[in-house]
Amino acid sequence: MDNPFQIITDTFSPQYRVNLSIQRLDGSIMLTLSNEEGVVAKRMISAEQRNDPQRLKRLVQSIQFGIAIEQGHSAMDILTVMTDGDSHKMLQPPPPRNQPFSAGL
Repeated sequence: MDNPFQIITDTFSPQYRVNLSIQRLDGSIMLTLSNEEGVVAKRMISAEQRNDPQRLKRLVQSIQFGIAIEQGHSAMDILTVMTDGDSHKMLQPPPPRNQPFSAGL
């Protein structure tokens, strides 16, 4: 079996700083993803999730999905990327939208 810590790190770096820390005596760990703007995602990972390749894959996809939604991507774009079979592929933030300028007089 592949190292779950390496899978998580490889998936989210170099786009994010990955911090894995032991949280509980039951083997749960806290995953914190951050960038220069601060914490992007935080997720508790149980020993069962970490040690089951299918559950780990779903967990990683769930985190990717949440980040992409927060960045403003459409659900359809996200699902397209996730069904391409490349769990390491991350969507880039969408370009900033030009907001109409309005000035109060």
